[in-house]
Amino acid sequence: MRNNIVHIGAGELTYEIRAIVEIAETLGKLGIKTNMENIGDPIAKGEKIPKWMKQIVADLAMTDCSYGYCATKGILETRQFLADITNKRGKVQITAEDIIFFNGLGDAIQKVYGLLKREARVIGPSPTYSTHSSGEAAHAGQAPVSYRLDPDNNWYPDLDDLRLSIKYNPAISGLLIINPDNPTGAVYPERVLMEMITIAREYDLFIICDEIYHNIIYNGESTKPLSDLVGDVPTIAMKGISKEVPWPGSRCGWIEVYNRDKDPLFDRYIQSIIDSKMVEVCSTTLPQKAIPPILSHPKYPQYLKERTSRYEKFSNIAYDILKTVDGIKVNRTNGAFYMSIAFEPSALQAKQFLPIEIPQVKEMIEDLVAQPGTSHDKRFVYYLLASTGICVVPLTSFSTAEQGFRITLLERDEQEFTKIFEIIAASIKAYLNS
Repeated sequence: MRNNIVHIGAGELTYEIRAIVEIAETLGKLGIKTNMENIGDPIAKGEKIPKWMKQIVADLAMTDCSYGYCATKGILETRQFLADITNKRGKVQITAEDIIFFNGLGDAIQKVYGLLKREARVIGPSPTYSTHSSGEAAHAGQAPVSYRLDPDNNWYPDLDDLRLSIKYNPAISGLLIINPDNPTGAVYPERVLMEMITIAREYDLFIICDEIYHNIIYNGESTKPLSDLVGDVPTIAMKGISKEVPWPGSRCGWIEVYNRDKDPLFDRYIQSIIDSKMVEVCSTTLPQKAIPPILSHPKYPQYLKERTSRYEKFSNIAYDILKTVDGIKVNRTNGAFYMSIAFEPSALQAKQFLPIEIPQVKEMIEDLVAQPGTSHDKRFVYYLLASTGICVVPLTSFSTAEQGFRITLLERDEQEFTKIFEIIAASIKAYLNS
């Protein structure tokens, strides 16, 4: 090329959650029956959408207005419906004008980070959801800046590490909180959130809070939305229907903006996000129209309760199986539908393996793990996939130095779910002793 046309942050755009699918598909062609536990798609794991919900969508699909453009920020009636929900339970009061719709939270995340000044950094958790860490790093053209989540303390944020990281990096302008957390399944108590808000206020930061799993909490845990706690700190809360309804294929998410008027720079920044959406015209219409009738339907609360009860039961099955395995750190999942397992320091070595029966598969895996830069936990994940067919995601792909893996709790069959985790437990033991 006449000039270098590659963005400085192009190398930061990684998404191992889906990248490993290509390897699983190749192994499938070689005779390995795979069990995909890598991605948070309830529909792919057999979640059944109730007929009453399908009927709402079907009826909307029969109306001509569902096929047209909507307002740039989103359908006014839907935004007002969502603002009313926040205003009823939150101390921060918003209007429909403080809500902006996107084509899924992935779209929102890219715009929220992409429209920041390049030198302005947002510090996020480690481990963290890949879309956040990649989006932030790509906008800056540098590796993500992060604070540690502690596997020895329920995967809660290390608040001392957070404070020091902000204190000694003046480029940090924003703080990312994911609650409930992906990939760990942790649910942050109010005291932890309040301390993080205090730090943001002390260093004059804005907050991004990803709350897409906020209504999927169980095991007796509780938390609060940032709208209850944030006070006067400028904040962007990210929400959506892909996990809760669940309707991931709708690509329908939104942000709620709190305290836009409290800081002129924050106000101008939010306006740039709106302007960007205006250039794009708008987000998808039909899913937005479906939100009020679905979330207000009399059967919806019980439907959501049944789903969260199942995740609670399965989180405890997984925890009870894995907590007895030496060499790993296991925390019970209390929100969302993921579990992150970290290996003890030095537990993983470069020569460990699991038996692989098919010669072609064994050759492929040995080639993969021999590639320069392959982390020890990715090596384990590859061997687990080739040996058992269970596809998980290496924890280091979530922007962390912790070695381990993330797995979903989405398998619906209890017997099959139990079998999966018993196989994983046995595989960890065999791998660490190989």
